[in-house]
Amino acid sequence: MSVDAWITLGTVSVLVALLVREAAAPALIVFGADVLLLVTGVIETDQALAGFGNPAPFTVGALYIVARSVEKTGALQPLLGAAMGGRRSARRALARLLGPVAAASAVVNNTPIVAMAAPQVASWARRRGWSPSIFLMPLSFAAILGGVVTVIGTSTNLLVSGLMEDHGYAPLGMFEIAPLGLPVAVVGVLYLVLASPRLLPRRLVAFEELERHSRDFIVHMEVVAGGPLDGRTVEEGGLRHLENVFLTEVQHRAAGEIVAPARPETRLAGGDVLVFAGRADRVLDLQSQAGLRSTEQEHADVFAAAGHTYFEVVLGTGSPLVGRTLREADFRRTYQAAVLGMHRAGEPIRSKLGTVELRPGDTLLLLSNEEFRDRWRDRSDFLLIARRGGLPPATVRESWIVAAVLSGVVVLGATGFVPILHASLIAALLLVGARVLTVGEARRAVDLDVVLLIGASFGVASAVETSGLAGLAASGIAELTVTWGPRGALLGVVALTLLLTEMITNNAAAVLVFPVALAAAASSGLDPRMTAIAVAVTASSSFLTPIGYQTNTMVYGPGGYRFTDYLRLGAPLTVLVVAVVLILAPLLAT
Repeated sequence: MSVDAWITLGTVSVLVALLVREAAAPALIVFGADVLLLVTGVIETDQALAGFGNPAPFTVGALYIVARSVEKTGALQPLLGAAMGGRRSARRALARLLGPVAAASAVVNNTPIVAMAAPQVASWARRRGWSPSIFLMPLSFAAILGGVVTVIGTSTNLLVSGLMEDHGYAPLGMFEIAPLGLPVAVVGVLYLVLASPRLLPRRLVAFEELERHSRDFIVHMEVVAGGPLDGRTVEEGGLRHLENVFLTEVQHRAAGEIVAPARPETRLAGGDVLVFAGRADRVLDLQSQAGLRSTEQEHADVFAAAGHTYFEVVLGTGSPLVGRTLREADFRRTYQAAVLGMHRAGEPIRSKLGTVELRPGDTLLLLSNEEFRDRWRDRSDFLLIARRGGLPPATVRESWIVAAVLSGVVVLGATGFVPILHASLIAALLLVGARVLTVGEARRAVDLDVVLLIGASFGVASAVETSGLAGLAASGIAELTVTWGPRGALLGVVALTLLLTEMITNNAAAVLVFPVALAAAASSGLDPRMTAIAVAVTASSSFLTPIGYQTNTMVYGPGGYRFTDYLRLGAPLTVLVVAVVLILAPLLAT
């Protein structure tokens, strides 16, 4: 090997070791490798900085803004709501859920999809007597599978497209990945529907423990005039069988009548106030219930923005709030938070919150921005501040704007009327211009670590190729798979990609394997374009561990899973993905 090849091999080895050990942020590690290869002369300045002039990182950044808009407005809530209904067999429920999730993930980053869907799916499953563990891991896997259908489905697809463009090939079209990715997704979702109820264990201990230690709150919700609950009965509106939340009374404002307890046949009208009692983490779900809004909405609307969340606070004896009402303390202005519920001495407060004199030990349920805890944790105002999480109520008007903009991105990208980069940037600007997101929210929506990683990765990929290391790796793969022909070479590329994607990030795995894949294609007669697509598909196919992909980690705790549960469901799925890629990729290239 040449000196450059040795330097590159050493740099890549250290890079992989640092990524595996999570010694620093992946972006910093890859950028450091890029700088080292530049300083040692393995690559030139234009190669080291090529990624920052490539459309890929800017497209990814713009799509993060789009995805954040989807998350903020709840634009996918109708899709999720339609997928979840009454009790049915677990397989039928999975079929209704996973198909729409995979479809949505084809055009929206899968992380916000899982973030939005996981709490709802877990709650829905428990209401019907099922363990959420049957659904949450399949939810994550389906979101991953959906991401391999279009070029905007994951940042990895866009990275590979950018690498192809950097090597003189045309970038991937919106649906160019679909002939391979769609069969992978369909086969994978079918497997999840059939196998998940059998292979995944039922784990309920964590949820039962949570229920034993939870407190109840009273929340007043108003029926939105002209909304989906206006004119329907309590039964028809699905308000009788909420998990750990009970509709205790209906206040008919127009008639001046109170119905307590609420009856199934009670007909609701716009302006009616519904009084709910239930666990804190369940009454929060009512904030996003279609057709309802909090009677504190005039206060909560101020905080209905990305970056705002729920907190549970306890008043101590030294709190300046003790002995005063929320109104007297001008709570919203002073603390930049809206009080949605109050709990005292084991019982929820049923009176109008603004008129209740506060006492030590009172627990308040708040909506505020994420810096609330940092602002008040060292003050005497609150004895304890616990983040409850969750998103603020969805805004229907803005969700339609987001849906229209997202559809425009897909149509423009699919028809080739404008490049995907242009469509993504226009979408981001439109969403900020329409005030769906503020400039600050848009800036915070962009994951700069991923953008920097993608930009820096081009230099590392260039070093692997120009130093001759990619050719040596391709030769090694050819020697190991010589008796199996081109499919054997493809198997070697796919296996290397899967190994790396479980050890390090999927983007880093794609970067390291891409030049090897091109070299292997050149030496074995494989189509380089389809081989690159195979790398993109398999780099995102991380199903073996809870740490290989972000959405897998997100459902790890809520599902009560153990590490081996991922192997149990993910190993056969990985084999299926490899089989589909090996069968179809050579055929699609002919």
